Amino acid sequence: MHWEKEIKLELALLEELSQKRQLVTTESAVQPWIKRNGKNMLNLASNDYLGFAGDDRLKKAMVDAVKIHGAGSTASRLIVGNHLLYEQTETALVNWKKSEAGLIINSGYTANLGIISALAGRGDYVFSDKLNHASIIDGILLSRAKNQRYRHNDLKHLESLLQQVPIEKRKLIVTDSLFSMDGDFANLSGLVQLKKKYNAILMVDEAHSSGIYGENGEGYSRQLNLQQEIDIQMGTFSKALGSFGAYVVGKKWLIDYLTNKMRSLIFTTGLPPAILGSAKASIELVQSEAERRELLKSHAAYVRDALADSGFNLCGSESQIIPIMIGKNDKAMEFGAALQDEGIAAIPVRPPAVPENEARIRITVTALHQKENLDWAVDRIVVLGKRMGII
Repeated sequence: MHWEKEIKLELALLEELSQKRQLVTTESAVQPWIKRNGKNMLNLASNDYLGFAGDDRLKKAMVDAVKIHGAGSTASRLIVGNHLLYEQTETALVNWKKSEAGLIINSGYTANLGIISALAGRGDYVFSDKLNHASIIDGILLSRAKNQRYRHNDLKHLESLLQQVPIEKRKLIVTDSLFSMDGDFANLSGLVQLKKKYNAILMVDEAHSSGIYGENGEGYSRQLNLQQEIDIQMGTFSKALGSFGAYVVGKKWLIDYLTNKMRSLIFTTGLPPAILGSAKASIELVQSEAERRELLKSHAAYVRDALADSGFNLCGSESQIIPIMIGKNDKAMEFGAALQDEGIAAIPVRPPAVPENEARIRITVTALHQKENLDWAVDRIVVLGKRMGII
């Protein structure tokens, strides 16, 4: 079989390049610990930034939703799958985000695919930060719009690209607010100025900043008081909010349009009631748990400072996402394995998730870590970093 040989050769090449991936079962995950391959490890790899995923209030909301509404939604939202919890959760979402309207979608990946491909098409232009998430990149490809990638956070480069596009063409600027592999923030103020100057649409992905930044965890846009200047805010319930699914908020006419045009909404079964129940509970919970946000930020600053002072390159991180730059894939794999041997779950990230020769260990901290946990982890990371010649 010709194709079988080709695929096996490709797998062998991935192995040779230290890019082959495999699933490892997580046997238990009670923050801040995790058990894999029978070994307990300090979890420095989770996106459960506020520790909500194990919260009893979210668990109860899921169980209650199943008891009342059943296990599945039974159809797409536009058929009969738009059960009552969707309306209740979207109302809570809109009130929290202080927007005109909102729409819940099955995942962050399908949200970005659907939003971008609904808003842009052949002959349109999408301007995307070079370090945007893969779901944004794939959404642009699916749209068949002209993909204009600008250098990371380089607004001069972005403006030079905008200047080349005829004024009558539709222009969509898309960015992560908090970049998932570098831990730094987009220059949202500068992007708002450019979108006004060039009559563009601005879409911001708040996946990693929802729940953490802003007065009530609304996101980084709210922290900068720019939420009314940004046309499309997308985010997820699956990270700091501890549940699953995604959302988009904006003007009512925009949400009406997306409801009619988003293929990833129209042609998929709705979320189970249990997921909607926990998402609604997480929206309510995040607004009452400001101390968790402050504790998370304090933990993140402490770890960043300690690792930077020891000589690690942290890629300019400003957040709870703290990458340790390694470079070569095999070196990153070796360092990750050594950390896990020491009892630290910190996972290597390799291309295509990051650029070639920029493999790294992506560390994340949570509000549920204890300072003694972090002290111990930093000590072990520094010792191994010196032993392996990384610092």
